[in-house]
Amino acid sequence: MNRSQLKSLIKGTLAVTPTPFDDNYQLDIGKIREITQWWIEQGLGTTNSPLKITAGGGECHNLTEEEWLQVLKTTVDAAGSGAIVMCGLKSKSTIHTIEDAKKAQDVGIIGLQIELPFYHHPNQDDYVRYFTDISDSIDIGIMIYNTHFYSAPSIKAETMLRLTNAEHVVAIKWNTPPHEDFNEMTKFAHEFNVINNGGDMIQFHKNGGKGTQSSIAAAYPKYALDLWDLLEAKEYQKAKMELEKDVILNNWRKKSALISGGNRHNKAYMAAVGKYIGQPRLPTLPVEEHEVNELREIFKSFGWITDQNRI
Repeated sequence: MNRSQLKSLIKGTLAVTPTPFDDNYQLDIGKIREITQWWIEQGLGTTNSPLKITAGGGECHNLTEEEWLQVLKTTVDAAGSGAIVMCGLKSKSTIHTIEDAKKAQDVGIIGLQIELPFYHHPNQDDYVRYFTDISDSIDIGIMIYNTHFYSAPSIKAETMLRLTNAEHVVAIKWNTPPHEDFNEMTKFAHEFNVINNGGDMIQFHKNGGKGTQSSIAAAYPKYALDLWDLLEAKEYQKAKMELEKDVILNNWRKKSALISGGNRHNKAYMAAVGKYIGQPRLPTLPVEEHEVNELREIFKSFGWITDQNRI
């Protein structure tokens, strides 16, 4: 696919999906198929709501190479023809990242979330070489993940503009360190689909943002999809009112993080709507029953679930 085609696929609400495990913390293949089909039924996996699997929220760092590929194959197959499925790649050397990218492409993945190569203490020139080399080796889309919080320097707006000739680099999952300006995205938003990762949603959209990642989309897709529709319609006041739910959920997440880190909230969201898909792998601690019950009360207050029908 060419650059324009790929940009049309990596946008909107990117649903961050957790990876199902059984009670022994092994991949639950049956549950992967079941929950993937449910996500598709709920309107995910489209050009406005790609499924994003094996990213941080999918515990990619806790999966073996074999498990990672098995999740990809199972999800793509269960999602069916025409579904838009992206995946996350772990930070590796250029050669090994290209190998993984080709494996993902071969099983039907259409887009890759690729972190900055933070283990290599890169500079801006390294970023240009790294992402250009990967782009030249594949035919699917690349979304750069600006993982500056893993000790790598944030990718600069000027560096992004140097990547405009990398045909398959079409998006960036954007956030910035506190001392840098989030609005720098305006310098390259005309060239790349900028996907929000923690900035003010309304200002982000006004800046030309083309999508957002959403963990809650996996548990209650309608909220995340409707919210992005409001932004696209420039119904900013209505969107602001809806975003009050995010504040409440973020407060719950902060309390959860005091018990244990990781992305345990993703598994909790699913359990709260009656779609239990197991616990996160250690060292992240299991989600406790009182946490899920508290979430259920929050979801009920939003009108998302009832006692009789969780979703």
